[in-house]
Amino acid sequence: MTTFIHTADWHLGLSPRFLSEDARPRYAEDRRRAVRAIARIAHDEGAHFVVVAGDVFDSNHVDRAEVARAADALGAFDVPLLILPGNHDPLDAGSVYTSRAFVDNTPDNVVVVTDSTPIDVAPGVQVVGAPWPSLRPAGDLTAQALRDLHALPGLSRVLLAHGIVDVDAIATEGGALIGMAGLETALREGVVQYVALGDHHSAREVGGNPAVRYAGTPEATRHREQDAGGVLVVSLESPVPQVRWRQVGQWQFVRRQFALSSGDDVEAFDAELAQVADKETTVLRLDLSGALTVGEDARLHEVLELRRDVFGSLTVSDRTYDVAVITGEDDLAALGLSGYALDAAQEIAAAADGDGPDARVARDALRLLHRLVQGAA
Repeated sequence: MTTFIHTADWHLGLSPRFLSEDARPRYAEDRRRAVRAIARIAHDEGAHFVVVAGDVFDSNHVDRAEVARAADALGAFDVPLLILPGNHDPLDAGSVYTSRAFVDNTPDNVVVVTDSTPIDVAPGVQVVGAPWPSLRPAGDLTAQALRDLHALPGLSRVLLAHGIVDVDAIATEGGALIGMAGLETALREGVVQYVALGDHHSAREVGGNPAVRYAGTPEATRHREQDAGGVLVVSLESPVPQVRWRQVGQWQFVRRQFALSSGDDVEAFDAELAQVADKETTVLRLDLSGALTVGEDARLHEVLELRRDVFGSLTVSDRTYDVAVITGEDDLAALGLSGYALDAAQEIAAAADGDGPDARVARDALRLLHRLVQGAA
C-alpha cells in the first residue's frame, strides 16, 4: 500500500489587506509554519511522497526574501515533494520556479512538475501533472495530460491538477475548466487511481466521487471556506483510495451575529468576545443589529475598538450592520450639556436619524461627543 500527502494552495507571500499591520507578518510566518507541519505529518504517516496541487506561491512576483524563506521551509521534507504550477504561479516567462532565488535554494527532493511526463515516485506508482503554462491556458489541461495514457497492470497513477471542475462552474466561467467526465472515464478505465486537485480552498470530494478531491488550503484565507486548514492523507487501496483529513492550520475565520437592544446586551457582547479562544489568529466578522441609545452605542464602539487590538482581524460587516441609534431628549439630557453645546447636540441628533452618509457622519459625531463628555466627567 502506498501512502502520500495531498495538499494545495499554500499561497506563500499572501498578505491580506484586512489584517492589521501587526497581524500580517504573523500570518505570513504561520503559512510557512504550516509547510513545516505538513512535512511532519508526511513523516509521521510514513508517506512515500507529497504532492502540492498548485499555487505554492501567491504570485510569480513574491519578493526574493519570501522565496528564499519558502525554499528553506521545503527543506523540512524528507520524501519527494512534487509541486504543480497553478494559476497564481504558472510556468510563464516570469515564473518564480525559474528564478535564482528558488532554483539556488531548493532541496534536491523538490520536483517542479513542468509537463505531463509521468514521474515515478514509488514502486509501481506514478504522478502525472497538468501544470499551468500561463494565466490563460487553452482548453482542459487534464484532458491533454491524459490523452496518451493507458492503464497498465500493477501501476497506479495520481493525476495532479489545478482549476475548476466543470460540474462546479457557473455559466459565465470558461477557460481551462476541468472536465469531470474525462476524469471519471480515466478512473473507471484504471488509467489513474486518484485525482489530486487544487484551486478551491475547501477540502472536499467532487461530483460525489471519493477519488476526485480538493485538498483545501493548509491555512484558511476567507470566511466562506469549509474544512480549510488541513491536508489529505491518501492511501492507494483498491478499489477506492482511502482518504483522511488532518489539521495543519492555526488561523480561524469566524462570523457571528448579535442583536443588541440595551446596555446589558452590549456588556454581554463584550464578554462573549473576551471568551473567543486564540484571538491573535482569529479573523472575526460581526453582523450587528438592534437599537441603542447614544450612550449605549458609544459603549459598543468603544468595545469594538478595544477588542480590535487583540484579534488578528475584527470587522463589522457594512452590508449587515443594522444598529439604530435612539436620540431622544432624555438621552441628550443625560450628557449634561447646555446652551450652544446642547443646541449643537440636538442638531446632530436630528441629522443622525436616517441611513445616508450624512446620517452616519452624524452618528459618529454623537459617539465622539458622548465619549468626550464622559471623559471630562
